[in-house]
Amino acid sequence: MRASRPAFHRNGGFTLIELVAVVVLIGIALGVVSMSFSKSMNSAKIQAATRDLVAALRYTRGQAIVTGNQAALDLDIQSNTYQAPHKPIVKLPQDMQMVLYTADSEQTSASSGRIRFFPDGASTGGHISVHLGEREWRINVSWLTGEVTREEVR
Repeated sequence: MRASRPAFHRNGGFTLIELVAVVVLIGIALGVVSMSFSKSMNSAKIQAATRDLVAALRYTRGQAIVTGNQAALDLDIQSNTYQAPHKPIVKLPQDMQMVLYTADSEQTSASSGRIRFFPDGASTGGHISVHLGEREWRINVSWLTGEVTREEVR
């Protein structure tokens, strides 16, 4: 005769290893979601800032055409600000940077300059790059027509 051993019966619970594995998976999922959310927030931030800057440039061009006088959008790269004619100064978020490429005659200092528009709609031309982290948007101003466009560079 054989001695019978009592059968091991598992209670319906989870082991510590299973619980730790689930907690780790939830942590990884939350990390991925938060990074994705952060990237989309940065994307929305830089898109809004460049849209506002494009609107300020188009407003400045419109002012030159309507008044029949030259008008300029002033940019201060060091303080991260710009100003359209008869409008308050606009400051970009602190984590964004601007880079201005314009005509030498429109450089007012090492860290500031302007893009000027003429009564016929033409301009001094140039472009403004706005950077936020790895993202970059470029705002182009045609010297011949004064047309203002923007594009995502990376």
